[in-house]
Amino acid sequence: MPMEMIYFTAANRQEVLQIGRALVEDRLVACVNVLGEITSLYRWEGAVQEETEVAAIAKTSSENVPRVIERVKSLHSYTCPCVVSWPIQAGHPAFLQWIEDETRS
Repeated sequence: MPMEMIYFTAANRQEVLQIGRALVEDRLVACVNVLGEITSLYRWEGAVQEETEVAAIAKTSSENVPRVIERVKSLHSYTCPCVVSWPIQAGHPAFLQWIEDETRS
């Protein structure tokens, strides 16, 4: 089964933990790594912004990605949250099996 990594950011650690816990409890992802505080520079509504955020990476099956994106959006405080995915090309077979087992419907 194909697997993917999902990267998302939120305003603070509490929000990332809330979203991450919901994703794991709902079995949409096998785990979420909370990376910590980052500084984000971006253009929003015509002006360059600089904000502190917290980043996270989740692991899931490719079939769950659309549901993960929708769940993150539903729990997020931003109107346009960063939530993107990329495929896992290779990995430790037992770890990939664990992701599959933990995200099985």
